[in-house]
Amino acid sequence: MEMARAHLIISGRVQGVFYRAFTEDVAQLLALKGWVKNRSDGAVEAVFEGRKEDIEKAISLCYKGPPASQVSSIDVKWEEFKDEFKSFSVRYF
Repeated sequence: MEMARAHLIISGRVQGVFYRAFTEDVAQLLALKGWVKNRSDGAVEAVFEGRKEDIEKAISLCYKGPPASQVSSIDVKWEEFKDEFKSFSVRYF
């Protein structure tokens, strides 16, 4: 079981469409830890930690997003697993 960490920048129509709540639901469903937040540039930023195969599933679901969203791209940076989170949370500015 390979543990991993991914840092995502999700672009498109992803603010004001319940994207953060959707991402939190996906993370909880897949037992991932980390956070998600809106960025001032209109994108959404997220960090997932957990099993690599579960993170890959989460990324796939993030491309779909909630019904009102339109994801144009996701920039994924794989990082070293740090095990620094106890849960997954929505962060606010």
